[in-house]
Amino acid sequence: MTHLFDLLTLRGTTLRNRVAVSPMCQYQATDGFADDYHVVHYGRFALGGFGLVMVEATGVSPEARITHGDLGLWDDAHIPGLSRIAAFLKAKGAVPGIQIGHAGPKASLLRPWHGNTPVLDTPLIAGEKRWQTVSPTARPAAEGWPTPVALDDDGIAKVKRDFANAAERALQAGFEVLELHCAHGFLLNAFLSPLTNKRRDAYGGSLENRMRLPLEIARELRAIWPQNRPLFVRISAVDGSRDGWTVEDSVVFSRELAKAGVDVIDNSSGGFGVFDYPNGYGFQTPFAARVRQGADIKTMAVGLIVDPRQAEAVIANGHADIVALGHAALNDPGFAFRAEQALGAAKPEEPFAGWPPQLGWWLDHRAKRLAALGPWAPAQTAA
Repeated sequence: MTHLFDLLTLRGTTLRNRVAVSPMCQYQATDGFADDYHVVHYGRFALGGFGLVMVEATGVSPEARITHGDLGLWDDAHIPGLSRIAAFLKAKGAVPGIQIGHAGPKASLLRPWHGNTPVLDTPLIAGEKRWQTVSPTARPAAEGWPTPVALDDDGIAKVKRDFANAAERALQAGFEVLELHCAHGFLLNAFLSPLTNKRRDAYGGSLENRMRLPLEIARELRAIWPQNRPLFVRISAVDGSRDGWTVEDSVVFSRELAKAGVDVIDNSSGGFGVFDYPNGYGFQTPFAARVRQGADIKTMAVGLIVDPRQAEAVIANGHADIVALGHAALNDPGFAFRAEQALGAAKPEEPFAGWPPQLGWWLDHRAKRLAALGPWAPAQTAA
């Protein structure tokens, strides 16, 4: 018996297993548009057996993007490209999900392989100019970075409209899971963190006030997202610095999110301050376990989960309800199907029966032939 391959039903959506692809930006979009790269990139995870495939952080407005290469949902014209992805994922057995977000003080950056720092005064790529960033307070995200504009009432109202409109478009595109991004030092995380939110109005100061904007947006998304489809929220369970947001703050926040109709808390970490927590294999799983137990809500664990047995233990021990893979999925898009074999959940006589028939038929026949030949050795190399 394995637990990683148990079905999971969230409202009216059922995942074929507990293995998800974590949202990971690809920085390959032009003006927010998905193209063939994105269809192929995400499609391979559905072919590899993942139960849930989350499309990367998608900007709710042009200024909400992390980089010029981010996907977007600020225009109806973005819907068809994303629809292709959602339709393919669903056709191949995976539940299609999408994360929507606003980068806030960490917007207008160069792509990671160009430095992951603010866009230069002289564009590195023609036409890719810096834009004005926003935040709860006019404090740079890091030393030497541009100073963001503190959002006023009109700015906050626009952010709320942008998230709502992006959710409507995600629904039209055919996604079944919607995730709200409240992590990693981006806008909603910046409102939550006491390290960055120094406002003196209803959106700053106390924990209740710092949670206000993310909760208002979560409630509005729940009203838009169909009642038979699940809503996720990604949080940074802790800030980098222990002087900032804590896991106990996350428990309180998650309780309020549950009241708002959120179904799953996706537990990441870090955002502001140098990371001051253990960061070995599965280092964020304890955060998922604490939130799950303390807030009585389903959680998703992510972070240096690299082995099927490790992933199985997360579910079997009740630390989380879903295991999300990021880099491990990039390294092995077929991780879910290989985990099924490694954990003995596949049929011994047909180990590839669960794979798409276009692949499994060939591989089952190959497995039988290899079993008859025995282990390969250098002496068996054909001349």
